[in-house]
Amino acid sequence: MTKRIALATSAEQAELHEHDLPLVDALRAAGLDPVAEVWTDPSVDWSAYDAILLRSVWDYHQRYDDFTEWLAQLDKAGVPVFNDSDLVRWNGDKRYLLELRERGVAIVPSQIGAGAGLREVVTGLNGQEIVIKPTVGAGATHTIRGIAGSPELDQAIDELPDTVYLVQPFQPEVQTDGEWSLVFIDGEFSHAVVQRPVAGDYRVQLMFGGAATPADPPPAVLESARTVLTTAGVHPLYARVDGLVVNGRFLLMELELIEPYLFFPQSPEATQKLASAVAARI
Repeated sequence: MTKRIALATSAEQAELHEHDLPLVDALRAAGLDPVAEVWTDPSVDWSAYDAILLRSVWDYHQRYDDFTEWLAQLDKAGVPVFNDSDLVRWNGDKRYLLELRERGVAIVPSQIGAGAGLREVVTGLNGQEIVIKPTVGAGATHTIRGIAGSPELDQAIDELPDTVYLVQPFQPEVQTDGEWSLVFIDGEFSHAVVQRPVAGDYRVQLMFGGAATPADPPPAVLESARTVLTTAGVHPLYARVDGLVVNGRFLLMELELIEPYLFFPQSPEATQKLASAVAARI
């Protein structure tokens, strides 16, 4: 019997992103029956599927409690999720970066702050250009950049929602050299791109006009990315390791294990790799 797999999307992106369409063909070629389903749709019978592959659940951070409850329901129903639900929950809060730092991974310098504590962290960086982002967030939502102690940044902080934030010194290498994104499938390196923002911006995401160029990572960058996964002690179906080279050293920005954009247009063969890995796991 053909195994059915739900490709989880969001209400805003109910149909698969156009760049994921080749994955549907690859999954079918691997003997699976893929169906796009909105993760918040109460009418979906998730137990009717042999597995769920998270794709464009791009609103998960806006309804994070609902999202984790949905994962719990899938666990209770015994429906496998890719990536594994425990791994997704761990990766859903950027405080995992500090955990990886404690294990020896080089990360972009990071501090955590919330409420009055956020102000204290920012005050300690007075005069520095910094970036503030929610620990549960994606797509640069509620992310701000400015000079710590400046009236402009103070005003921007006043307008932020009351939640927990990650505070980091701004890394100019994002603009000058670009950000590395290395994609791994079933633990094996697949492909990489360098993401660059448009002139004057620092956000590399495609939605903000950023560009991604295929590139072969230097051995040291690839080894650093592999070390991130090894140190995390995980074996995800898919992973994207994002980071910068600063003073010759790769610094982790994020380990994307939930719903990363996987740059299939830059590496079409990666769809077959992922489809084969999915078929092997279910």
